[in-house]
Amino acid sequence: MSSPKNAPETPTSRIDSILAYAALGLAALSVACFFAIIIGTALGMTQQDFLAGAWPVVAALPMYGLPLAFIFIIALLVRSFVRKGRAAGH
Repeated sequence: MSSPKNAPETPTSRIDSILAYAALGLAALSVACFFAIIIGTALGMTQQDFLAGAWPVVAALPMYGLPLAFIFIIALLVRSFVRKGRAAGH
């Protein structure tokens, strides 16, 4: 409502779409793994049970996935600010 009506529309690039979808996918998968660990613990799994099978990956994904998704979002914001700054400079 407060934006100017004749502001040029800045197109999104393929890299922006990849960053956005990767951040969303990583964050969603990390949260799902986090809930899987909570549910597994509530069902009586011990710390030794989490060392076998796919559980080490499930446990590590929230540790690395959420910060990486945050970095992707920051990179997407920086790219957006730079693109809008260049469009306003013309």
